[in-house]
Amino acid sequence: MSAFEKHRHVIDFTLSSLLRRKGKNFSLLAVYTFVIFLVASVMFLTHSIKEDAYMVLTDAPEITVQKLMAGRHDLIPLSYMEPIREIRGVQSVEPRLWGYYFDGTNKANYTLVVKKEMNNTPGAISVGNGVARNLLVKENGIIPFKAYDGSYLFLKIKDVFSSESELVSSDLILISEQDFRKIFAFPPDVATDLVLRVRNPRELTTIATKINQMFPDTRPILREEILRTYEAVFDWRGGLVIIILWGAALAFVILAWDRATGLSAEEKREIGILKAIGWETSDVLLMKFWEGAVISFSAFSFGLLLAYAHVYFASFILFESTIKGWSIIYPQFRLTPFVSIYQIATLFFLTVVPYTVTTIAPSWRAATIDPDMVMRA
Repeated sequence: MSAFEKHRHVIDFTLSSLLRRKGKNFSLLAVYTFVIFLVASVMFLTHSIKEDAYMVLTDAPEITVQKLMAGRHDLIPLSYMEPIREIRGVQSVEPRLWGYYFDGTNKANYTLVVKKEMNNTPGAISVGNGVARNLLVKENGIIPFKAYDGSYLFLKIKDVFSSESELVSSDLILISEQDFRKIFAFPPDVATDLVLRVRNPRELTTIATKINQMFPDTRPILREEILRTYEAVFDWRGGLVIIILWGAALAFVILAWDRATGLSAEEKREIGILKAIGWETSDVLLMKFWEGAVISFSAFSFGLLLAYAHVYFASFILFESTIKGWSIIYPQFRLTPFVSIYQIATLFFLTVVPYTVTTIAPSWRAATIDPDMVMRA
């Protein structure tokens, strides 16, 4: 008999053996699949959000300059622009006006950002889908804003952003500079921060150092630092979800430990019969290897498929609030699928390989005992 034929017959017998104990094996498969589904969902989710954030931030300014007061973000004088512009390597310096507006009626925060194109149409705004949903307004609707001096400003919705951009525009309101300064009582000679474009990316750190030396009360923030912060935040939240799910992982460990510490009387009797009819120890170990491999590979495949569907088709409904964070205005969006081969390989070696190996050790102990003793036990 060829090696291929031998493996085929062993696999056939393994499958029939698994079906004879279908209750125990299906319960193990279900728990195994559920654990892999949870861990894979977190891995897919955090990786895809980080990749989407990276794509969004690739067009962000290379350097953002903020003014600090007592360690907090303060408004920066426009007089800082010209000295910074004269630093060698700086291509452009632009003031940026933005802020957070709290809607006390709906208990929501909106991000107001000034866009130059809106200056031609004061009194008009562009809003994100989350804002429109929260306020139950549509295009050409009116939104009242309470200014810092107590007066009210009524702005008309010019348009609503498309759903494709909701990841970054859900709570966004684009507004003219005139209306922005009136709402927040902004002095005319200050901005929220300054954004810089640099000719040579290798000079970013040098330019940031010069700015800090020139204006010690400022904090230059590099785009790479923002990317690292986003990555750290989502890694932390992904780890938090896994810690919360430790109960399911513990249940799987208990089941795997039960498999590793010994065989049931029925399984020992089956091995004794196989030894009595001529099976060798290597054949028994081969059968148990395929038994563990079938269960672990099946659980791994089902878990990955369910995790993929959960994250990319069901909008990761189980972990939505934990990963996105707390907010009244949640963005509704579909993630771009990003599957890392490294993550899949890591998950495979941490789940499939250990379980498959643990099924062999107790089988080897039973296979080396005299068949007559095993069947009489």
